[in-house]
Amino acid sequence: MRRYPQGSPLRNRFDNTRQVASALLYDCSLITGASSGLGEEFSCQLAPHCRRLVLVARRENKLELLRKRLLAENEGLEVAIYGVDLTCPDAREGLLGEVANSDWSPSLLVNNAGMGDYGEFTTGNWEKLEQMLSLNITAVTHLAHGFLPGMIRSGHGAVLNVSSLASLLPIPDFAVYAASKAYVTSFSEALRLELQAHDIPVVAVCPGPVHTGFGGIAGREGSPEETPMREWFFVSKEEVVLEALLAVQREQPRSYPGLQISLLAAVLAFMPPSVLRYFMRNRPRATSEECR
Repeated sequence: MRRYPQGSPLRNRFDNTRQVASALLYDCSLITGASSGLGEEFSCQLAPHCRRLVLVARRENKLELLRKRLLAENEGLEVAIYGVDLTCPDAREGLLGEVANSDWSPSLLVNNAGMGDYGEFTTGNWEKLEQMLSLNITAVTHLAHGFLPGMIRSGHGAVLNVSSLASLLPIPDFAVYAASKAYVTSFSEALRLELQAHDIPVVAVCPGPVHTGFGGIAGREGSPEETPMREWFFVSKEEVVLEALLAVQREQPRSYPGLQISLLAAVLAFMPPSVLRYFMRNRPRATSEECR
């Protein structure tokens, strides 16, 4: 591990906030869902500070393009790519078998891959819902279970699980997605307590809306259009990733990137359940016919 170099975004953030720029970096980072969105941004922000990166996603062609770009921009970096569908148990086992006991075993695991679905639960496509549960819950748990023993043996490591602000809310039309992220947040908190004796931090990053390709994949016909009020809550993917990585260094249990999201999370923590249910019941929704 080494220190953040002068001029890097993470070093500048520490300097700008008048913190001691002594954050240590990880020898090898593994990032799931690395081909686009937050996963791609995690790859770009970590690349200058790692000796090795392992990038995992379904779209191997996009991973290859990212690998070439990262190698061109970061001298001495080594990058391995795996075109893996993490909803498939055999694919996960293959990834773990190849990486966990090799020199590429990660000391930082970024469980970023996830998917959503918008619409009434009863009209949803079960195959898509099952894939979402497998990716958002089972894959996160499986990879943590497979890679953590190596971190414990080596005496260092960290896990960053990408959850969502939705994990704090019972959201109609996002019922399964929000519940799956509630699992990620709770799992991360419990795992953090279990691993404190090994000095391995576990962080749940809980972003609000972010401009990535997620919404287009999650949406169905009849999804409500963006409103100016909702647009105010959007945080850039660059800020989300930066604050998430800083949270790992600070060993925070959770990160709510963006001032507006942090404030909203604080309000939700003190909001009576009856008031929360009222707001969720009266939020804009798609009709049953629109969701079919």
